[in-house]
Amino acid sequence: MQLGFVSAILPDLSLEEVLSFASSAGYESVELMCWPVGRSDRRYAGVTHIDVANVGSESAARIQELLAKSDLSISGLGYYPNPLTPDSAAADTAIRHIRDVIKAAQVLRVPVVNTFVGNNWTLSLEENWPRFLEVWRPLVKFAEDHGIRVGIENCPMLFTGDEWPGGKNLARSPAVWRRMFEEIPSSSFGLNYDPSHLVWQHMDYIKPLREFASRIVHVHLKDVRLDRERLDDCGILATPLSFHTPKLPGLGEIDWGRFFSVLGDTGYDGPVAVEVEDRAFEGSLEKRKASLIQARAYLRQFVAPTR
Repeated sequence: MQLGFVSAILPDLSLEEVLSFASSAGYESVELMCWPVGRSDRRYAGVTHIDVANVGSESAARIQELLAKSDLSISGLGYYPNPLTPDSAAADTAIRHIRDVIKAAQVLRVPVVNTFVGNNWTLSLEENWPRFLEVWRPLVKFAEDHGIRVGIENCPMLFTGDEWPGGKNLARSPAVWRRMFEEIPSSSFGLNYDPSHLVWQHMDYIKPLREFASRIVHVHLKDVRLDRERLDDCGILATPLSFHTPKLPGLGEIDWGRFFSVLGDTGYDGPVAVEVEDRAFEGSLEKRKASLIQARAYLRQFVAPTR
């Protein structure tokens, strides 16, 4: 496995600076954010380390030079919008940009694009399903035609008031993944698996590793601390941030030794990327860098260097 991190936590650094830091911190790969250039009000969104709208042969060569210089690989290109939003203009923009990210991944020889399937959070799963198929059947075919695998992260995206109650990403549970892959069986359609999102939903985060082994194309490493007193007070129908806190690996509920033991047993040998959303480390660039150094030191117990 190749230990990396998600570049969204370093929005103030250029691509060259991100790669230089990743190399010096002992990482082997980076998932690079590819949002459209511009601002976003959502935390960890709107970060652009590769402008996919302007990836051509010259810029691709420059990126490859930077990767060679830093002895790193790109684990995936990341863009996490809501392509099923009821705002048709926003949905169209998201769908077009997902296609642009897929095309850029092919040019850059990056095998994985990570994203969300999206959701109309005001409707039920059943009411969303026809639109899901309408959008994702052609997107998966497009990825297949370009030799790219799409990794859908399993974050429900229902943390804030504007995401409540249904969340902005349908791919939240094994029952949904099973249905997704039955109806869109292409091997180009897979999971960017984050165990932390199952923990706060009170689900087994180990069991899916075996059932969906052939579908896991990328892994996010994020921990989570459940505050039992808060949960007893507000209940599971409250917004999830009322009773749980994202943490660095090793600072929460996940048994990482068991996780990596089973993940390795499934035959997975791809990228595993630290995703920092721990507010305790967000006060400055130095703290965010320190969080990545701390996470790398902890995870080296389970993921040996590949170089």
